[in-house]
Amino acid sequence: MDPSEYFTSLPTVAHKQYEAMRAFFYEKQPAAEVAERFGYTVSAVYGLARNFRRHLKDHPDIDFFFTVKPTGRPVQSPPEQSALDEDILALRKQNYSTPEITSMLQAKGHKANYNYVYDLLMREGFARLPRRTKTERQELKVVRLEAPKAQAWDGAEEYFDTQHAGLLCFLPILRHYGIDELIRSSDYPQTREISRLSAILSFLALKLSNVRRYSADDLWCMDRGSGLFAGLNVLPKAAWFSSYSHRVTRQMNLDFLRRLHRRWLGHGLLGDTANLDFTAIPYWGDEDGHLENNWSGKRSKALASMLAVLAHDPDTGIIDYGHTDVQRQSEAQVVLEYLDFYRADDPDGKALKYLVFDSRFTNYENLAQLDERNVKFITIRRRGKNMIRQIEQMPASDWKTLRVEAAGNRKRTLKAADQTIFLPGYGKDIRQVVITGHGKIKPALIISNDFAIPLEQIVRKYCRRWLIEKSISEQIDFFHLNRLSSSMVIKVDFDLVMTILAHNLYRLLALELGRYQHLADQSVFDRFIYNAGTISISMNDIRIFLKKKRDLPQILTAMSEYQFDYPWLHDKRLAFEGASFT
Repeated sequence: MDPSEYFTSLPTVAHKQYEAMRAFFYEKQPAAEVAERFGYTVSAVYGLARNFRRHLKDHPDIDFFFTVKPTGRPVQSPPEQSALDEDILALRKQNYSTPEITSMLQAKGHKANYNYVYDLLMREGFARLPRRTKTERQELKVVRLEAPKAQAWDGAEEYFDTQHAGLLCFLPILRHYGIDELIRSSDYPQTREISRLSAILSFLALKLSNVRRYSADDLWCMDRGSGLFAGLNVLPKAAWFSSYSHRVTRQMNLDFLRRLHRRWLGHGLLGDTANLDFTAIPYWGDEDGHLENNWSGKRSKALASMLAVLAHDPDTGIIDYGHTDVQRQSEAQVVLEYLDFYRADDPDGKALKYLVFDSRFTNYENLAQLDERNVKFITIRRRGKNMIRQIEQMPASDWKTLRVEAAGNRKRTLKAADQTIFLPGYGKDIRQVVITGHGKIKPALIISNDFAIPLEQIVRKYCRRWLIEKSISEQIDFFHLNRLSSSMVIKVDFDLVMTILAHNLYRLLALELGRYQHLADQSVFDRFIYNAGTISISMNDIRIFLKKKRDLPQILTAMSEYQFDYPWLHDKRLAFEGASFT
């Protein structure tokens, strides 16, 4: 090349960036002119200028911003043989796979890559691991390596493997609905090293990843991908999680639920109906004298437990409200407490029209209060022998055949009859709908203060309440609310709020997946989130290479719709791609 042509041809990217920033800062050219001159977009010029300013602020004595970076995979230098090889062999003896070992070593700062670990294991004569179930993987214990200290991620350019690459698919959902802003403006505590947002995202990372067993040195706090989700190098250890939850008060949780409630209303995710139900969260400690015995449908017996209430939207699956430590003497008032919670930002009550709950949720006196506050309710009336005898004597002409929704996208045939009766305790006439043919021996009695709604709709509205039981069952199984799964001590009310937020994120992600929006949280996790991959971090973006999977095209299509900067990730953008390897 002729020397005079060198200054006009811009042979390297670094040279091109240098000339663009010289024109922008020194020659004071507008960003639009710089972009047109050097082939950038206007946003790329501003992004390059922002990164250059940050470099000068963070490293004023180092002038290495405009450098030629090598292409392709970074060349890994041979790691230290002795201690590193011993760690690799010890982890393999614990039945960890090569990708898992690689992730843990990279979290410790070692430069070992997949090929090095694989070659070492082959030389030492280790056979291929048998296929392990998810439960077996979750129960693995690390006995040799100690997780590094969690701290804010520095945003450096790097390349590493992770077993939780699919977890990052929730970040666009968080940004799209502004949940990160709600967390940042909440009253939840924070520390000097871990911000409020990173703290809450650390809890969410465990919930969203279906991690069932927390221990001091498990794989979850060695994985770089989980740490990146929260804006940290790795997730904190178990002791930090316990300590943090003990600083959270009920008022903080209630305030955060109110913020989420306003956000769901703003995005039209809450319909005119709310399904309410109780669930018992068992207590596994030694001293349970301070707790009441509550019926656990999951275990078919009464247990010393915390009684929790959940409010569920039947259309979107969003859980809008949750509260633990409901006392038996005041459980009938919970329906009024929820109404006050809902109407705090909607005094006229135009959004919420129906409350649906079972017969033991509240008493008839509170039903009268709901009617006075212009709220329609649909609930079940407790049966007596005389009622059943009267129903059996009803003529066939009073019955009407209906088809209603059931779990698993199936239909169920019912027979229904419409009546008006006087209800003692309620103090006035009320509508009663008798339904039978639902597989139970005795008929069910639906009562409501809505006389205008057609018979078919009132039956379908209550029958859809059966689906909330399925949602609660998912929470117990997937989010381990009812499972002795952890040595980590987390305050129950805070754990429930994190569970509600994690469940709602799964529902929001499912809504983006088109025909898959009916899938349960466990199915969404299995199909789309449970995936490993490789993460490549450059100056302006983070590229996530997800491993090949049958449903990978659907999640890549959904993620391509979002283009956000992530403040806790140094304003970098995420790009999801399919990896060229399995």
